[in-house]
Amino acid sequence: MKKQLKGLVNSISYHVVLISISIFFMLPFYIMVVTSFKTQAECFVYPIKWLPDQWNLKAYYDIFKVIPFGKYFINTVFITGANVIGVVLTCPLAAYSLARLEWKGRDLLFFLTIAVMMIPYQVIMIPIFILFSKLKLVGTYWPLILPQYLGVPFFIFLLRQFFKGLPKDLEDAARIDGCSEFSIYSKVFLPLCRPAILTVAIFQLLNSWNDFTGPLIYLTKAKMYTLQIGLQQFKSVHITNWPPMMAASVLISLPIIILFFIAQKQFIEGVTFTGIKG
Repeated sequence: MKKQLKGLVNSISYHVVLISISIFFMLPFYIMVVTSFKTQAECFVYPIKWLPDQWNLKAYYDIFKVIPFGKYFINTVFITGANVIGVVLTCPLAAYSLARLEWKGRDLLFFLTIAVMMIPYQVIMIPIFILFSKLKLVGTYWPLILPQYLGVPFFIFLLRQFFKGLPKDLEDAARIDGCSEFSIYSKVFLPLCRPAILTVAIFQLLNSWNDFTGPLIYLTKAKMYTLQIGLQQFKSVHITNWPPMMAASVLISLPIIILFFIAQKQFIEGVTFTGIKG
């Protein structure tokens, strides 16, 4: 009886702590949603109103007057989709080579890959911009897409750890059956690596969807802007139009939230497997 009571108390305490922490993290999202239904005047009322007097949808209509939301949405989807395809095609290939194949200079190249991960983006931002400027690609989508087709160090490292954890017997059995090296990669290891690849794809999707710095630096024409750049247009010199900005933020966040709930099982499975194998 005492053991059951102790278990119940521990369970209640555990859930109280988790709910308290989740409320803390959900608070900014709640404020964003509620503000999108307020008027501009209600945003500055003190003490803070946690609920609007009236649930006003005007801000959601005003979004489309300030920015071409549909055009920016399509641009964002295009860049995000191209980036996800890029990392899914190239990163597993590079990771497999670093994990399973024996070739001269492999360890040195892996060391350089790890070293590149340690360099902050702000340090290499200007040299990369100069490179794309020399190639006359500034003002196009190429600087936002091309790097993902050349391999992302963090994703290569993540997938390499996964490939290294797979048993060598699989490789030997495939070789005895007459498989080529590419067949071993594509038909044996790649299907087993699916949860880790899905995790990498979701990470890249989040990075590209929320990227503000890249489009701000490289895109020069308004018709090519993404949703993150569009948010900035709700700010003017003297005032920020908070309700439409928060309404736009809600609409921008919704696809990511829906995707996470759809793919959360595979995402958690991929992170768990990658952690175990690493």
